[in-house]
Amino acid sequence: MSKYDKEDILRLAREEDVEFIRLQFTDIFGMLKNVAVTSSQLEKALDDRCMFDGSSIEGFVRDDETDMYLHPDPDTFEIFPWRPQQGKVARLICDVHRPGGSPFEGDPRYVLKKALKHAKDLGYDLYVGPECEFFLFHLDDEGLPTMTTHEKAGYFDVGPLDLAENVRRDIVLNLEEMGFEVEASHHELAPAQHEIDFHYSTGLATADNIMTFKMAVKIIAKRHGLHATFMPKPKEGVNGSGMHINLSLFDEDGQNVFEDKKDRQGWGLSQTAYWFMAGVLAHIEGMALLTNPLVNSYKRLIPGYDAPIYTAWTPSASKSCVMRIPTSRGKNTRIELRSPDSAMNPYLALAAILEAGLDGIEHPKELSAPVMSNLYRMPDEKRKAMAIRQIPSTLGRAIEAFEADPFIRRVLGEHIYSKYLEAKKGEWQEFRAQVTDWEVGQYLYKY
Repeated sequence: MSKYDKEDILRLAREEDVEFIRLQFTDIFGMLKNVAVTSSQLEKALDDRCMFDGSSIEGFVRDDETDMYLHPDPDTFEIFPWRPQQGKVARLICDVHRPGGSPFEGDPRYVLKKALKHAKDLGYDLYVGPECEFFLFHLDDEGLPTMTTHEKAGYFDVGPLDLAENVRRDIVLNLEEMGFEVEASHHELAPAQHEIDFHYSTGLATADNIMTFKMAVKIIAKRHGLHATFMPKPKEGVNGSGMHINLSLFDEDGQNVFEDKKDRQGWGLSQTAYWFMAGVLAHIEGMALLTNPLVNSYKRLIPGYDAPIYTAWTPSASKSCVMRIPTSRGKNTRIELRSPDSAMNPYLALAAILEAGLDGIEHPKELSAPVMSNLYRMPDEKRKAMAIRQIPSTLGRAIEAFEADPFIRRVLGEHIYSKYLEAKKGEWQEFRAQVTDWEVGQYLYKY
C-alpha cells in the first residue's frame, strides 16, 4: 500500500512551506541526477509531465531521441533536513519513461522493479540490509578533496581518537529525520574509515535509501569541512570500503523462507535458502562488474585486508568467503554477500543478485559444502579440489566474466548491457594506458 498519493504530496508541500522539489533519478553508473522545480510546478510533476533531455545523460539515449519524462514515486517524498526551514527543499525519486508512457529500458530502477516483480510472481518479497562504509578526508583551501586525515583511530574507537564522532552523529540525526531507522554507526578498521548501518527494508526502498544515504553523507561531511568518499580503496596499505549486503526472502504470509529449524545440515536454513545461495554463487563472477564496478574496486579485493575473494560460503565469521550466514535466526535469518562495494549502482546490483538467487530456486543448483577454515591460508591444490574459484581480480577480468555469462545480459536488458559494457571497456583501456608512479619507481632505474 502506498504511503502517499498526489493530494498528500501537494498538502505536505503547502503545510511544510516547501519551495523547491528535486526530481531525482539514477543513471546506469549509479550517479544521482536531478531536475529541480518550484512548488508552483509540483502538480505538473506529479502528473508525470516533467520532461528532460535524455541524450545529456551518459548511457541513456541517442541525440535523435532526447525527450524523456520523469514519473515521481510519491512514497519517496522527503524534506531535506539540512536545507533552510523557510522555503524548504524536498525530493521525489522518479522512474524514467519514454514519451508514449512506457518505462525506459535504460532506467536502472526499472530493471530492479522487474526483478522484484519476478520474485513477487514466485511468491517472494526481497528484503535487504546494507552495511555502508566510507572514508572522511580533509578539503584543501579551495574546497577540493585531499587524502589527508589527522586521525589514527581504529575499529570501534571513540573520541578523542575518533575525530569524526560528531560528524557521524550529525549524519545519523539527519538520516533519522528523513525516516531512516539507523541501527548502528561506528569507526571502522582504517584511519578515517566509518560505517553506518540502517535497518533492512524492501529491495526497492533499500536501493532508494542507498542513493539517499550517499548523498546525505557527502553533504553533511562537507558542512563539517570534510570530503566523504565511497571509493572502494582510496589508500594503499589499509582496508578498503565495502558494502556488505544482507538478503532475505519473505513469503506472502510474512514468513522468512530462508529459515528452517529442522535443517538436517544443522545451520537452520531452508532448502530455498540453499538454492538461492547456489544461484548467487553460480553467477558471482558475471555480476562482479556490477557489484564492483571500478578499476579501484579490485584494489580492495586482495588477501590481507578482510575482503573476500573466493566463491564459497561459510556459516562462520570467516572473511575469505564471498558469502556468510550471520548467527541470527528466525525472522532475522539472512544471507550476507560480502564482495560488493559502495561504488555499485544499487538498482542494477540488487537486480542481478536477486535474479541469480531466483535462478537457483527455479533451476535448483547443487550448493558446495560450507567452508570452515581460512581460505587465504589453504593451499591452491586443496581449493581447486573443492572447486572453489576466485572472483575476478581486475576490472579486465570482470569484463570477461560479464561477457561470458549470458544470464547477466538477460537481467539488464540489451540497452543497459551494451551501454554499460562499452563504458567499462573504455575505462579499462584508459587505465591500461596509464604509467603509474609504482612502475616508474620499480623500473626506471633498473631498466
